[in-house]
Amino acid sequence: MERVLGIGGYFMRAADPAALSAWYRDCLGLDADENGLWRQETGLTVFATFESETDYFGSRAQQSMLNFRVRDLDAMLAQLRAKGADVAEETQDMEGVGRFGWVTDPEGNRVELWQPA
Repeated sequence: MERVLGIGGYFMRAADPAALSAWYRDCLGLDADENGLWRQETGLTVFATFESETDYFGSRAQQSMLNFRVRDLDAMLAQLRAKGADVAEETQDMEGVGRFGWVTDPEGNRVELWQPA
């Protein structure tokens, strides 16, 4: 059986694609090139499904959630707050897995930030 090799891309609709790309670059440091290519660091990727009624993604209209691995969750959340981003107050610790925090981008998409254990 053929298998997929990894995530090849993540595509998002936006009212202002250039502004949303700039937000991800300026707030999260996602340094994609003019074609959207981004060389990420090697690490784990989680692929999981959730019940359709979950509130974990924020808005029920949001069908999927992007999760970024970060080195220092507290530093990333402080950086986002300093830039005026919509950062959730709570964080979550999951034993053996790591720490989680959330930010909502300017288009209303909830994004998860994960500091692996």
